[in-house]
Amino acid sequence: MAPRRRKTKRRRSRAVSLINALEAYTYASILSQGVAGTSPWGMLTGDTDIGTTSVSTGIGAYSTMTTQVVGAKEISLGDIVSNPGLALSAMGNNLQANLIPMAVSSLVTGVSFRFGKRLLRRPIGNINRNIMKPLLGAGIKL
Repeated sequence: MAPRRRKTKRRRSRAVSLINALEAYTYASILSQGVAGTSPWGMLTGDTDIGTTSVSTGIGAYSTMTTQVVGAKEISLGDIVSNPGLALSAMGNNLQANLIPMAVSSLVTGVSFRFGKRLLRRPIGNINRNIMKPLLGAGIKL
């Protein structure tokens, strides 16, 4: 009987890649811009200003009161905590309105980063070997 083969262990890079971090931030920016209308930083630190106002439409006996949402252009974490129903409703509406542009942006981002990494593979390797590793150690690479 033949001996069983061992599975080869996949080697994983222990270094943090700055290009991969930039790509991840780009995806986060696309998602937060489409859903919340602001950058990831703005989503975390933005103003808590979401709410409703009553607006009268019409004249005299024919007037009606309607409510309008204010502050839903840029939704922050404070908005989600202070008024979750209204904030999540606005985020759902933004997602429906921006779904196709977000998908196209994500597709273009993925193709661009893949093409750029492949095109610049040798210069990136040279920078990692001659600059990044001596200055910052083996834990960070471009």
